[in-house]
Amino acid sequence: MDIKRKYKNFFSVLGKWVILGSVIGIVVGSTTTFLLETNDYLGDVREKNGWLIGLLPLVGILLGYIYMNYGKVFSNNILNDTAELNNLVIDTVHGKKKIPIRMGPIVYFGTFLTVFFGGSTGREGAAVQMGGSVAEAVNRLFKVNLLDTKILIMSGISAGFGAAFGAPITGAVFGMEMTALGKMKFEALVPCLVASFVGHFMTTAVLGHKHEEFIIQNIPELSFITFTKVIIISVIFSLLSVLYCQLRHCIQNFSEKLFNKNHMKRAFVGGLIIAALTLIIGSQDYNGRGLQMLEQSFTEDVPPFAFLGKLVFTAVTLGTGFVGGEAIPLFFMGATLGNSLHTFIDLPISFLAALGLIATFSGGANTPIAAFLLAMEMFDGKGLEYFFVACLVSYIFSGHHGLWPSQQIYEPKSRLYYIGNAETIENVEKNKKI
Repeated sequence: MDIKRKYKNFFSVLGKWVILGSVIGIVVGSTTTFLLETNDYLGDVREKNGWLIGLLPLVGILLGYIYMNYGKVFSNNILNDTAELNNLVIDTVHGKKKIPIRMGPIVYFGTFLTVFFGGSTGREGAAVQMGGSVAEAVNRLFKVNLLDTKILIMSGISAGFGAAFGAPITGAVFGMEMTALGKMKFEALVPCLVASFVGHFMTTAVLGHKHEEFIIQNIPELSFITFTKVIIISVIFSLLSVLYCQLRHCIQNFSEKLFNKNHMKRAFVGGLIIAALTLIIGSQDYNGRGLQMLEQSFTEDVPPFAFLGKLVFTAVTLGTGFVGGEAIPLFFMGATLGNSLHTFIDLPISFLAALGLIATFSGGANTPIAAFLLAMEMFDGKGLEYFFVACLVSYIFSGHHGLWPSQQIYEPKSRLYYIGNAETIENVEKNKKI
């Protein structure tokens, strides 16, 4: 009887994870395809109608109104504010808060508004939050127990990321690695893997979406000198990720304090700043996702300080209350900085751009394993030794900074840093200012 009970429990839990993970993957893959296709269309329309940027401040008022009046939900006397974006998803995984089902539709609408009217943002944030929203709906529909609730939220994250970038293996690991430093809940591997692959399958095979391709033309031969160069520039990319994270958080904290957390006023002023910067620069290179210059950085020279332009535009956009993702902006910053370093470092331009893309993401997201796997999936396994080193170096040298203040630190990145366990990125940054 004990053996039968064990096998019954094994297949029961396994079957539940596979089925629910598949359901999450199907829904999230479908909605992510809608996100990708719509964003592409809206971005093309905006580029042909430059005057739309003038409406961004008014759109900021609308977006702020939506989040202030429809984005806040109380559950068990705890405020769950969808304006916290990925931080709310992370807190839900740790059982501190709960994702409102309305979070997905709100962030999609907000992302569409941000992209269409010229804010600088990405898309994976919306995909991850929709993934969390769908997972929460599945949890409620099937009355999932508390432990599996957290695991399925991670599966939603995996489905959203895997579908958004066409990287199912990366998505599976990202869902487990995103929420905390120094700890991965491998128990969630099965549902995360299923959700990510199903989401990717829905996006590409079923619905036919084609993801952007970035091609490395040449990989340098393995040598001590090349590894030394990779380590040095990876430190530079890690500092770039820290600069962005700190500026973005500083703008958010300052604007919230200045306007007493009035989302409408914050976004209105942010929209004015972005519109003014766009007029001053005289181009839309740093509005929207900036995919054209990102792709260009792999093949030819781009403006030497393009990475700073994208850094400022994205930090202001997201720091003042607009919504979207931060992965593609980090890709842009890293790739264009790598392109600029080509002038000083004798390495292939496409290789430097690829290295910057991956290393900057690794340092900002604090997900070195997922970043390495993303490099393998994005660049067909080329230069794996270099990318592995770059991800680890950027992760370590970025310190305890990151895109998402709610990330928990179960263990410090290294004994090089004196940080207590069970801290969060937010608390560490606050303590450094005291």
